[in-house]
Amino acid sequence: MAELWIRDATPADAAACAAIYAPYVTDTAITFELDAPDATVFATRITAAQDAHAWLVGETGGRVIGYAYAGRYKTRAAYRWACEVSVYLEPGLRRTGAGRALYEALFERLVARGYRTAVAGMTLPNPASEGLHHALGFETVGVYRRIGWKHGAWHDVEWTQRRLVDGDAGPSREPG
Repeated sequence: MAELWIRDATPADAAACAAIYAPYVTDTAITFELDAPDATVFATRITAAQDAHAWLVGETGGRVIGYAYAGRYKTRAAYRWACEVSVYLEPGLRRTGAGRALYEALFERLVARGYRTAVAGMTLPNPASEGLHHALGFETVGVYRRIGWKHGAWHDVEWTQRRLVDGDAGPSREPG
């Protein structure tokens, strides 16, 4: 793979992100969405993520090949220093280092914005995602059994979390 350039996403990246995501929706249980969102929906998602968290894209040769983003974990106020993260790559680019690079850049942005914990859920089995998350320091906190129905079967979801900031001191500022 050529050199990967990581940058903040803009609504202009929506079509590329939607195209990357669509096969995950239509062909796998990796995501529990049943209908692939279009570029308009992705533009809204990118804007919302950039307002409070972050959304990054990875480019190689001027083409978006993946993205990583963070969003709200829960709506209750005490959770505001935690966020949920995801990463998606074009099919065939797993285990190339692109997912790791996108996540590491995302974590830097989140720390700068005051976030302290990242959580991620993975439909099981998903060896590539499981390996990436555990290699980046995510720890399993539990598995929801038979929680999602897609493609004619029940699926489990492993939930993981990773500290973004060490220490137990209270937060020094509001996130975002």
